[in-house]
Amino acid sequence: MHTVMSSDVAHLLQSVRNGTATPPACVPDSLIPRSIEEAYAIQDEVGRHLGPVAGWKVGSETPDSEPFCAPIHAATLFNDGAVIPADLCRHRGVEAEIVYRFDRALPPRAGEWTRDEVLDAIGTIHPAIEILDTRFEKPGSQHKLLHTADQQSHGALIVGQGVTQWRKFTPVTQRVVLAINNRTVADHAGGNSAGDPLRLLVWLANHASRRKIGISAGSVVTTGSTTGTIFVGHDTEIEADFPGIGSVHAHLS
Repeated sequence: MHTVMSSDVAHLLQSVRNGTATPPACVPDSLIPRSIEEAYAIQDEVGRHLGPVAGWKVGSETPDSEPFCAPIHAATLFNDGAVIPADLCRHRGVEAEIVYRFDRALPPRAGEWTRDEVLDAIGTIHPAIEILDTRFEKPGSQHKLLHTADQQSHGALIVGQGVTQWRKFTPVTQRVVLAINNRTVADHAGGNSAGDPLRLLVWLANHASRRKIGISAGSVVTTGSTTGTIFVGHDTEIEADFPGIGSVHAHLS
């Protein structure tokens, strides 16, 4: 029963991605994952059709709550100045985020990765824009475990140039400025509900190890929105600036 239900949800999500099914407005209760472990199993099943994993998104509702995550596949990872194809995302929820890139791999292993080991593997910190999307009819419309199963509502990630002295930055007090079509829509310090993102990175290293995926060298990890989510239309210019870290921009076709 457990495996059948996971396969059914994975098939539904993959069918919507492929354009062979209509995005559902409501999912039967029988298809809602019964646990976070089942939601991650669905992520894995859908992910087998999405190509290589190039990074992760990780977040948390509060500074003390259990984090949640999803792998990011190479096909949805872009560099600064990218033009995002109009048909890549059905919904375009813009978020300014801080990304860490790992210089050294943290592969699956029997023992836990320590905080020092995880931090020593980080190479650079980057400004980023994540585009929130969903395979359901509306963002945030389903049980949270269904959205976790749906790659944690990931659409695209645009990553700017990195800074090697990442330890000198304090993300919880870092200023962020987000502009949409040259109009500032957010300008404040901090803003990430998860608090310290380094806690998230340590959690993720061990979570990815337990899932037998690990974090490969060169992987990027985006650590949650600092600005909330702002939905925009097509033909939109986005710029996120984290003073000292850098800025990143993208055009959503």
